Amino acid sequence: MRRFSLWMKAHPAFGDSLIAGLLLIFDMGVGVSAFDRGVSFSAFLAVTLLMLGPLPFRRYHPLGSAYLILAGAFLQLFTHGGNEGVPVRMSDFALAIALYTLVAYTGRKAALVYSGWLLAGTLLWAIFQIGEIQAVFLAFMVFVIFGFSWAMGEFVGARRAYHSELEQRLKLLETERDQQAKLAVGEERSRIARELHDVVAHAVSVMIVHADGAAYTIRSQPEVAENAVRTIAQTGRLALTEMRRLLGVLRSEDAETQWAPQPDVRGVVELAENTRAAGVPVRLEITGDVDDLPAGVGLSIYRIVQEALTNTIKHAGAGTTALVRLARTQEELRLEVIDNGFGTPHDVVKVSGGNGLIGMRERTAVLGGEFEAGPNPGGGWRVRATFPLAA
Repeated sequence: MRRFSLWMKAHPAFGDSLIAGLLLIFDMGVGVSAFDRGVSFSAFLAVTLLMLGPLPFRRYHPLGSAYLILAGAFLQLFTHGGNEGVPVRMSDFALAIALYTLVAYTGRKAALVYSGWLLAGTLLWAIFQIGEIQAVFLAFMVFVIFGFSWAMGEFVGARRAYHSELEQRLKLLETERDQQAKLAVGEERSRIARELHDVVAHAVSVMIVHADGAAYTIRSQPEVAENAVRTIAQTGRLALTEMRRLLGVLRSEDAETQWAPQPDVRGVVELAENTRAAGVPVRLEITGDVDDLPAGVGLSIYRIVQEALTNTIKHAGAGTTALVRLARTQEELRLEVIDNGFGTPHDVVKVSGGNGLIGMRERTAVLGGEFEAGPNPGGGWRVRATFPLAA
């Protein structure tokens, strides 16, 4: 039934055709008795077509349809067969439908002009029926029907205007959300670029220091100089890798420079302790050696764990526990942060745009990894990130 209702809403001409067909059936029933009273069949049919034919198109061409129906009503005044003819027909309800359509779809100005013509036509119709008490009563009923049609048109028109404004606001909100997401991506990429810049600058500084040391000891202590050169080569390769990543990230030149040591994987232990102090028990599991990770990978792991634990503190609720799992193999490093809270950070993502998740995803993508975040099947929230190490 709901599907049929939605289909009817998408195809309003079908429902209007049903209304026109119903009125036509009842109108032809009145016409059988009208023909016995001297009403011409051709005139009756012409009035019927003029008044009911435009109904299926009234939503698409409200003004044209309304005046075609009005023309049929004026034609009816001169072809109704006199006092012995047909004073009221079912097709006359098309006038009320036309007035309602103008109020709801066109506006009050056009509807007021149309109402003036309806008033004139009703007065003429009453004059043709003068001397009959029935005519006075019918005229009163006509005005009541027209008033009801106007009121319904006002109500539906107000609802249409409200829904239209609501749709416009939703479109604006969607556009604003998309723009906020883009801005969040840009800000996060700028932050990543600044951090990678500091990593590369540190590596270059180490290379310069070791190069100076090798130059001083190359004659007196060749072993020391050889070790320094090896360190330079290793640091240079790491710096080159980080530089390639840096070139892939847009960096904002007007961002404030931060002169602070960048954290790495070893800072995850401190993050776990801080989270415990905030009231959320955290279990830390580390498999494999993570002390000699590339600086960019270590920094990204720290930031992802920091953001994930912050979300746990904010949204997971009381009695929550968290697990931070780091597993390193020869090929990759896997990070997983899981909590068993009853809160739903996914709702926060829907409302705010999920800038935290955007930042985590960007950090993982810059390093060529894969990121996944979502509700945990057993309850709570889970964040996963995988970083390739073989390259």
